[in-house]
Amino acid sequence: LSRVIGVSPWYWWADAPVTPRERLTLHVEGFTSKTPTVKYRGVFINDEDWGIYRWAKNNFEKELGNIGPKTYEKVCELLLRLQANYLAPAMHDATTAFYRIPENKVIADRYAIAIGSSHCEPLLLNTASEWDAKRYGPWDYVRNKKGVDSVLTARVRDAAPYENVYTLALRGLHDKAMAGNDDLDARKATMQEALLAQRQILADVLGRPAETIPQAFTPYKEVLDVYDRGLQLPDDVTIIWPDDNYGYMKRLSGVREQRRTGRSGVYYHVSYLGVPHSYLWFSTTPPSLMYEELRKAYDTTADRLWLVNCGDLKGSEMQVSLFLDMAWDIGRFTADNVVSYPARWLAGIFGEAYYDRLEAMTREHLRL
Repeated sequence: LSRVIGVSPWYWWADAPVTPRERLTLHVEGFTSKTPTVKYRGVFINDEDWGIYRWAKNNFEKELGNIGPKTYEKVCELLLRLQANYLAPAMHDATTAFYRIPENKVIADRYAIAIGSSHCEPLLLNTASEWDAKRYGPWDYVRNKKGVDSVLTARVRDAAPYENVYTLALRGLHDKAMAGNDDLDARKATMQEALLAQRQILADVLGRPAETIPQAFTPYKEVLDVYDRGLQLPDDVTIIWPDDNYGYMKRLSGVREQRRTGRSGVYYHVSYLGVPHSYLWFSTTPPSLMYEELRKAYDTTADRLWLVNCGDLKGSEMQVSLFLDMAWDIGRFTADNVVSYPARWLAGIFGEAYYDRLEAMTREHLRL
């Protein structure tokens, strides 16, 4: 209804103008939407140190001095307006961790947004800023299994009343490779033990069979090598395939993986900080590339969870909208019509009268 009356989902984040009207008359008939293409559809706020973190600290949440419930309420409202239902909160150590502020999860629940976490945050624990080595011991599953499992158990207990997708993971702190033996078989054995322990924690704390609890595993960077070594994932766990940080999928489900009940998903970048090239201020990922790669993933069972790394949100607004529109109904898109999406998206903000000019500009921009 908000879109029908001319309110863009980006009315607040992108100052998309709203035409004032003194009166609206709506004839609303019974309507049931069809099932969305993807079950969980959302964004990962990431690499936030220079943008959304400083903006929240110095302008929007000065009383907190960080990203907090006021900011997350605006993020969750945007997600709801974009027909999304999933959020992986910011996780750099400059940012106050999502679960450190109890109101954050209440706000997400109010907007019907399920909470998950990035590929390196097991069971919703932000290891970059929440792991205190002086208090808990080393983040090392070989030397400190009991300490790691006890902290993860406490986190699941805290999050249990709300809707979540639990990440199964074992990586190093600050999104680094897991410390320890360089032998892949040893790494595989350690990760296998950790993932099975995490599943048992979920079953014990939530009091129901593990296969009924939404869980995801992302073989990102060096974890893909461990997975390829023969890591055994329970059949119901969703495998989240990553792109190469620049929009090209690194892997799709093979014949064996396509038979899994947990099916698969995607972790996709339209913003990236890292070697060899960062792109944080303005997203240049072409819609045609997004459609080609995401359609291939969807056609090979990636219909369970789509997560887009959008950086600060600013600078990647169009790509976020396209990603979530495809996650809602990929059948609307073809290789032919997706190239006009940027112009259609901008015309929805600035006015249909400008469509032809916007299409010429956006096509040339993408060509360049």
